[in-house]
Amino acid sequence: MSVFTWLKSLFGGSRRRDISRLSPQGSSAEVSDAVEERVDLSGGPLKEHHRRRALRDKRLLPKIKSPARQLGLTKRKKVMPLEEADRLFAGTLRTRNRNLRDLLADPEQLQRYGLPLWNTEADIAGALGISLKELWFFAIHRERERQPHYVTFSIPKRSGGRRVIMAPKRRLKAIQRRLLALVIEKLPVSTHAHAFRRGHSIRTGAEPHVGKRLLLKLDLKDFFPSVTFARVRGLLIGYGYGYAVASTLSVLMTEAERQPVEVDGNIFHVPIGDRHCVQGAPTSPGICNALLRRLDNRLAGLAKKRGLVYTRYADDLSFSGEMDRNAARKLRSLVARIVVEEGFQINAEKTRLMGQGGRQSVTGVIVNKTLGLSRQERRRLRAMAHRLSHQKNGETEPKLRARFDGKIAFLAMLNPEQAARLRHRKGENGRSKIEDES
Repeated sequence: MSVFTWLKSLFGGSRRRDISRLSPQGSSAEVSDAVEERVDLSGGPLKEHHRRRALRDKRLLPKIKSPARQLGLTKRKKVMPLEEADRLFAGTLRTRNRNLRDLLADPEQLQRYGLPLWNTEADIAGALGISLKELWFFAIHRERERQPHYVTFSIPKRSGGRRVIMAPKRRLKAIQRRLLALVIEKLPVSTHAHAFRRGHSIRTGAEPHVGKRLLLKLDLKDFFPSVTFARVRGLLIGYGYGYAVASTLSVLMTEAERQPVEVDGNIFHVPIGDRHCVQGAPTSPGICNALLRRLDNRLAGLAKKRGLVYTRYADDLSFSGEMDRNAARKLRSLVARIVVEEGFQINAEKTRLMGQGGRQSVTGVIVNKTLGLSRQERRRLRAMAHRLSHQKNGETEPKLRARFDGKIAFLAMLNPEQAARLRHRKGENGRSKIEDES
């Protein structure tokens, strides 16, 4: 390199990275034949139409060797501590995406969403009230885990099969709850999402669909496993965090399903899939809601264009309105295409199209004419009330009473009038009388 070329690259010239020995990131011939690439140092948007700026860590940029350095007259300068370098280039923070690897935090983007400014892992540890070594204990992905951080068990599904629950242990759960308050609850969520949000419930998610001619229900397949570590990291980078911080936070809030394996008398827990948001972690619902914001907005726009109503409760998508069955089938195809474009899949076995002639329900709430429980469920409640009203003093079954009170409280949230007709009313003889249902 001549002195002129070195000065030009040092003062305003673009940095270029040698990629002749790297695997191509694209499939085009132009990409596969390239031997070097230009590094964007403009500080402009990370993506088109985005406000997040691409600010680069100068320590990780391609180095400009001076003529003296090339001749061996000067020594290489130390750019970071050895401990930081070991962490930064370890397997947990490894990625093939060279456009993300050297990203710094964007303070303006973080301030825009009211998120805490964390530039390093030490900042995260300080905010969580733990040491850096304890942070690394929880934020390292191990291929052979001796001490898993989650308790795994399964519960039966109502539709059959088993649902895997991975509950974080006490210390990690406390860290995740802290992250939930500091970061996750501040991420923007679509107004059409009704699960896992304060002030929203199955009532608010079902109410817009009351009295509609047709109701189309769809279900997202493998909802939590589809929200992988890479997607969580990309979400946090998009909202302004640097690559290292976003990666560390993502490891703290995701985990892979693991299987115990015995090797030479030692038990190791090895991953059998990718890290993803797990059912049981306090942060998973909020992350999924934030990640599905664009999907919600696209589906809500599709529904509005056709004069329909759209809501989502976790992985349940609901559309309703004055449409015929042919229009509903076309809508189902369009929704499936958008869902695939956003990185999810529709569970065809759970797709339902319901007219007013049959039962219309959203997340278990009947929406045919008014919100409430099904006729069969109200009959069971009447039978429970009758049984309780004919028990003598001191003979009341506590478990039956508690179950009845809980179901009545749930019904009162959905439809106070239906609940009032089933509540106990004391008579003159001390027994409870039940108002008959009209």
